[in-house]
Amino acid sequence: MTAVTAAQVRAAAKSRVNDSNLKSVMAALSKYGAEFGLALPHRAVSFLAQLMHESGSFRYDREIWGPTPAQERYDTRTDLGNTPEKDGDGFKNRGRGPIQVTGGYNIRAFFEWCKRKDLNPPNFVANPDLINTDPWEGLSAIWYWDEGNPDRKSLNRYADRNDAEMITRRINGGLNGYAERLEYYTRLGLAVLGFDVKDLRGFQGAAKRAGYYKGNLDGLDGQQTRAAIHLMLVDLAPKAQVAQVQIKAAPVTEEKPVAVTPPSLDAPWWKSKEVIVPVVTGSGLSSGLAAVGSMPWQNLALVLLAFAAAAALLLWRKKADVKAVSDQVKGIA
Repeated sequence: MTAVTAAQVRAAAKSRVNDSNLKSVMAALSKYGAEFGLALPHRAVSFLAQLMHESGSFRYDREIWGPTPAQERYDTRTDLGNTPEKDGDGFKNRGRGPIQVTGGYNIRAFFEWCKRKDLNPPNFVANPDLINTDPWEGLSAIWYWDEGNPDRKSLNRYADRNDAEMITRRINGGLNGYAERLEYYTRLGLAVLGFDVKDLRGFQGAAKRAGYYKGNLDGLDGQQTRAAIHLMLVDLAPKAQVAQVQIKAAPVTEEKPVAVTPPSLDAPWWKSKEVIVPVVTGSGLSSGLAAVGSMPWQNLALVLLAFAAAAALLLWRKKADVKAVSDQVKGIA
């Protein structure tokens, strides 16, 4: 039995899933998930949330071939394990599986991993299309999670400390689609915990009553909300299983507001185009002071300089007006 069900994945998806592709992943998780540490709910949710982004909610299980200019270069990409000749191995070794195993090097690494695990795999190297058969399609993603990533170590350790950023970097190489990956984590986490995927406020209330959430019931998908989801997913697993791994309690302290785009670190702050000056509206001086009080010192300095310049300009104009009146009086006299 898996820690996450296919029905929960469908509930978390933002579009209709391809049931055949989803079935392949769930079959592999059911049969092999425990062996690779993915029987724990918090790990399975982290794993599947990444796959949901990578595969478009399991709509795709192979690379869509144009070929694009980048794909045309696959044929001579020796860094991918393809030959330097234009012999068609770029197309042959195109991406397959929910996490897109691409290139001769990765296909062979997956094949060798399966052999070392005594899984008796077919020859993916000779026929990469076999990756898209069961249970190998789902196993290709488990391989990447377990060993195929740049760390060559299981990504479970990042899931244990609720570090979605590092998981994303190891899967993507950067943070492309990071916001959606977090969104899928939240949606799937809520589904596994028995909440409607859109009922963030309801979850926050329940988590607060249980002592997992200390923030406001604002219905927003923020760090504190995901931290509470993490802790509650950890609690779903039997205590004996959780005791065998190093679970780091995700932070549930009050979140700091995200600063408006800060001044560039590459240029002097006074040359930055990112300076934000608050506008005092009809709510009066108190709102203006509140806005000023929350500003970075660089922005505050500019505001004070602006006020000083405005005051100097007004004083200069006042003196000019007085002088003009005085000259007129002298003329009349």
